[in-house]
Order: sequence, then structure tokens, then C-alpha cells
Amino acid sequence: MPRHARRRSKTGVYHVIVRGANKQEIFHDDHDRIKYLDILRKYKSESGFRMYAWCLMGNHVHLLMKEESESISLVMKRVGVSYAHYYNSKYSTTGHLFQDRFKSENVENRIYFLTVTRYIHQNPIKAGIVWSPHEWKWSSCLGYYGKTVYPPSLLDPHYLLNMFSPHLFIAQTKFKEFNERKNDDQCLDENSVRRLTDDEARVEIIKCLGSYEIPQVKSLSREERNTILRNVKGIHGLSQRQAARILGVSPSLVFKV
Repeated sequence: MPRHARRRSKTGVYHVIVRGANKQEIFHDDHDRIKYLDILRKYKSESGFRMYAWCLMGNHVHLLMKEESESISLVMKRVGVSYAHYYNSKYSTTGHLFQDRFKSENVENRIYFLTVTRYIHQNPIKAGIVWSPHEWKWSSCLGYYGKTVYPPSLLDPHYLLNMFSPHLFIAQTKFKEFNERKNDDQCLDENSVRRLTDDEARVEIIKCLGSYEIPQVKSLSREERNTILRNVKGIHGLSQRQAARILGVSPSLVFKV
């Protein structure tokens, strides 16, 4: 079946998701993440696109960007080829690193622009890695809070901040409140998996516990607990933060297993 051309955004702004082929990890350490960000910065200087938000996860990337002299498709192709070359060289591998075609959605108005930004920054929270968006240093969140973000020249924060106030400190304060507000934002999803409710999740978790009860898990030996956590992480539609909350353990403990 032939591919359909992407519908052009009237504003030139797109929410882009790039993910590993077969959902494989594309970042194994901080050096990999730094390299990917450096590549984005390099092609930004060449093509002039604007970057409003980003978040690097383990096997996928969220970007909110505006195309300028080059199309988003060409920019993402150049970025993908460059990073895949680095990755295959570093890890002595061959073959496709990324899913064949990145996903994107058009961002046509101010309200959805803000929604996508918050959705991107809260991605690590929904994955159960951190409790607050500023705790994840591999996103653009800190740059909007007036903190150091890497690489600083990649982020274009003024367009968004001016939506809140022409005064920088007031804008940062108001955006922080908006960015950390609990929500049910629904944007382009990287895997289209329906999340389990807590009641559904609890039933599935109990199936992984054998003779143990949920309150006993946090008191088990490290080996027994980790075995259970690994099984729980395999439950389809269960977020890691949700698993941690139900089991009474820290999200970082679930994430590291």
C-alpha cells in the first residue's frame, strides 16, 4: 500500500514522535542522549527549524518543532541517519535502528500547542520514572523554568513564555504552574496502548504475586522483590508509576529493575 503524504501544518508546527524499531531502546546511557541532542542542535543551525519542546525517553523521543527552510520530513531523516550511524558504530551493530517512519501530528492553535508541551514534559511522569517534570533532565522543561538545560541553544522558549506574560519571571512562574498541573491530556501516542485502571491493574498484579499479598512485596528480599517487579513490568497497559503506587514502592525502584 502506498504511503500517504503528510498533511502540512498551517502553522508549520508539529508534534513528532521518533521510536526505535520493534520498540527497542535507542538510548543506553547519557552519552547517547547527549549525542542525539547535539545532532538536533547541528541540524537546527543548518535548517533553521525552531524547537519548542523535547523529551528523550528510553525507546522514543518527543519533539515539538516548527519547520522553516527544510521540511520536517527531511530534517528528521537527516537526524535519524546521523544518529543511527553513531549508534551502529558505537555498539558494533547493523540494521535499522528507528521505526521506518516517524509519527507526527499538526499543532494548529495556541491551546493545543500548550497541551502538547505539557504532555511532552509529563511523559516521564506517566512512565513512572519521576514525580515532577523538572526531575527529568532529558527534556526541555528546565529551560522553561530558568534553569540550565542541555544544549541551551536548542530551545526556543520565548514564543511559549510570551503566551503567559511579557515579563520573564512572571511567565516562568505561570508556565510552571500550568506545566505541572494534573491533567488528562491526550496527544499523539507512541504506542496506542490503553492504560489499565487501578482496579484492573491490581487484578493483573495479584496474578504475578503467587502466594504473596500486595502489602508484603516491599518487605521481601531484594531478589524476590525484583523478580516480582520484573514480572509486573511486563503487564500490558500498566505504567511503572502506577505499579509503584499500588505496590507501595518507589517509582525509581520499579524503573531500575
